[in-house]
This record gives sequence, structure tokens and C-alpha cells, in this order.
Amino acid sequence: MSKKILAFGASSSKNSINKKFSQFAAKLFNDSEITLIDLNDFELPIYSIDKEQVEIPELAHKINNIIQSSDAYIISFAEHNGAYTAAYKNIFDWVTRINKNVWNNKPMLLLSTSPGPNGASLVLNIAHKTYAHSNSNTIATFSLPSFYDNFDDQKGIIDDKLNDDFNKAITTFSNAL
Repeated sequence: MSKKILAFGASSSKNSINKKFSQFAAKLFNDSEITLIDLNDFELPIYSIDKEQVEIPELAHKINNIIQSSDAYIISFAEHNGAYTAAYKNIFDWVTRINKNVWNNKPMLLLSTSPGPNGASLVLNIAHKTYAHSNSNTIATFSLPSFYDNFDDQKGIIDDKLNDDFNKAITTFSNAL
């Protein structure tokens, strides 16, 4: 039975390299049912307890349902000032008000990339630490530095060492499916 994998870039940029990277990784699982989402389709009001007490928005329920119906997750994180993008953090905040254990102890492949040499590794570390606290399943990670130097739309990761490290993360995630 094929697994349902949800994949997305944790960015609201229309030309997000993290969206591109998550889609690249998802295509490697051609024996699975892949759901690709764009965070722009889930634009929510800024979370606050006051707004929550009035009503949890329908879009928060919609993305929660997509998450809950998935067997595994591929998320590629963009980094804004060393942390999650506001768009991702806001969606995550709303969804946790519906289901505190958002990821349901299911396998995760956490990725990150940026144009710079750190590859958004700060936010990747934050995400891994946060999700490992509440998810006892496999969480594989990989950060791709200098996206435009190390990634080709046709070939994927062009640096051999980085590609080997990426494939190790892919194998770890795949074995958990």
C-alpha cells in the first residue's frame, strides 16, 4: 500500500527555493501518493487567543485535515532572522490549537536551504528540536547550503558530498515509511 506524503516549503514566497527543494525530494518517492501544498493557499489571520476564542478559521481546519490524512511529511524550511517564516509559524500556531500533536508521531523529512552558506541550518535545528520533543518517530534532516551553487533544476544536488548526505537522509526517511 502506498504511503501518503505531504510535502511543502515553509515559506510564502511565490518563487520559494524551499518549495522547489521539497518538491524535488518528494518526487524521489514515486511509489507514494504525494500531496504538494503552497502555504499561500492557507493564509490565516495572525494567531491570537482572542481570535481563537471567537473562532478557529476554516483554513486552519482544512490544513489540519490534510496533515492528519498524511502518513509522512517532507518540509523544507526557509529561514527568516534565524527562525521560521511568519507564514509557517502562524499556520503552525493555528493548527496546534486544533491538534497539539500536529505530526502524530509520523515520519518526517526536514529540509532547509538558502542562497547563503548556512543553508538555513538555524531554523532546521529549531524545527528538529521542537518536533523531536513531541514526535517519537524518525525525523531525518538535511540542510543544503548555497542553493544556487549546489542545485540544478534538472540534476538536483550537484555537489557529490552534499548529494551523498542528502541521500542518507532520504534513505533514513524512506526506511521509516
